[in-house]
Amino acid sequence: MKYDVAVLGGGPGGYEAAIRCAQYGLKTALIEAKELGGTCLNRGCIPTKALLHSSEIFRDNLKCILNNNTPYEDFGVDFTGVTYDYKRMASRKNIIVDRLRRGIASLEKAHGVTVIKGYGVLKDANTIAVSDASVSADKIILATGSAPSRPPIPGIDGKNVVTSDEVLAFTECPKNLVIIGGGVIGIEFATLFANLGKRVTVLEMMPSILPGVDKEILSIILPILTQKGVEVVTGAKVTSIRGGDTVAVDYEQGGAAKQASGACCVVSVGRTPQTKGIGLEAAGVRMDGGFVAIDNHMRTSVPNIYAIGDITGKIQLAHVATAGGMVAAANCAGKNKTMDYSIVPACIYTSPEIAYVGLTAEKAGNNTVTGTFNLVGNGKAMVMGENVGMVKLVSDKKTGEILGAQIIAPRATDMVAEIAAVMRCEGTIEELSDTIHPHPTVSEAIMEAAHDAEGLCCNAAPKK
Repeated sequence: MKYDVAVLGGGPGGYEAAIRCAQYGLKTALIEAKELGGTCLNRGCIPTKALLHSSEIFRDNLKCILNNNTPYEDFGVDFTGVTYDYKRMASRKNIIVDRLRRGIASLEKAHGVTVIKGYGVLKDANTIAVSDASVSADKIILATGSAPSRPPIPGIDGKNVVTSDEVLAFTECPKNLVIIGGGVIGIEFATLFANLGKRVTVLEMMPSILPGVDKEILSIILPILTQKGVEVVTGAKVTSIRGGDTVAVDYEQGGAAKQASGACCVVSVGRTPQTKGIGLEAAGVRMDGGFVAIDNHMRTSVPNIYAIGDITGKIQLAHVATAGGMVAAANCAGKNKTMDYSIVPACIYTSPEIAYVGLTAEKAGNNTVTGTFNLVGNGKAMVMGENVGMVKLVSDKKTGEILGAQIIAPRATDMVAEIAAVMRCEGTIEELSDTIHPHPTVSEAIMEAAHDAEGLCCNAAPKK
């Protein structure tokens, strides 16, 4: 069948690109081999956050039993016999995923997109083979995403050695875990299982966990992880894994051989683009270091083929894939739109959450001004009993333009969009400072940090 646009891959970038193409009046097909929603909905963002939320509810209530001085006793709330049922947590996660997946299918239908289930392979620049059928299109958008990386570590295929895909399919909670990789995915899993009282060891090869996060933010989250029962080992190079009912992970640290063990080992060392076996060579699409090479219009080396998301090697985040899909769809419709990667918020769902956008103070250099505000002075955070955290803003010394922000706070992942919007408009510290924020809210900490950058913060002690 002939289409104006065929989208290969139904993840957050692909499924929205298909809808946007249809909104532009283009006859559109969406080809997906597995489930609509891709990794993000089915084996990533949504199921992880569903389980994390359940674990946070349990952890908050458990504190009332373990510690007589918890804020909840002061609230006049008493909890007894708090337990959790991991199978029910997993079931709730599945219900949420299924509901959202069915919602995507309904949206595609409502917008007139033809959804074709099957593994698509490019045959040439205008043809995709799907099972025994053939889809012809004037333009093609590649959105095949990524899969968990499996580095060549001896024993990586052993018993109870898993990736994020398998973890999210668990119906029982492991007694204890070793997580290889201290990036976002690894630390979120560490938070999830530590909230449920499990011993977790994180092995990170680099000198620090969570690359891209400000050092001051790290100094807040690391003690929190330790308090939860997470042991973070940095500078740890894993040399082998021995699977079994108890998994032994051998690693080197500072020249010494060491070992960590657990009922399960989670390998979380990044994601690999899913570019093999989709016919890129047949279509003449050029690669760049394992990723699909694109220009700032999301166009590949073949003029009528576009690529978005994880396969492009830019920023592997669901919302970046979606933004790229909007650009590609617009250009398929004859518009002239480009992709801007300079202002991309990133979120880490620890407890409390971490979010950041733009440059850290360290990367921004000397000609900058930094404003900070500690949540201990925030009324809403105090009311919630969650006043550990801070907001940090970085601005240009001469112009006042905001260059970046780092937040560790309850709902930090919701708050960071405000700063991204201001940065998008080339807004300044003064403009953010003068924006009236509702009271009492945690978001007031953003305004207070802007006041601090001006040396005019009323709700913090004067700096000496």
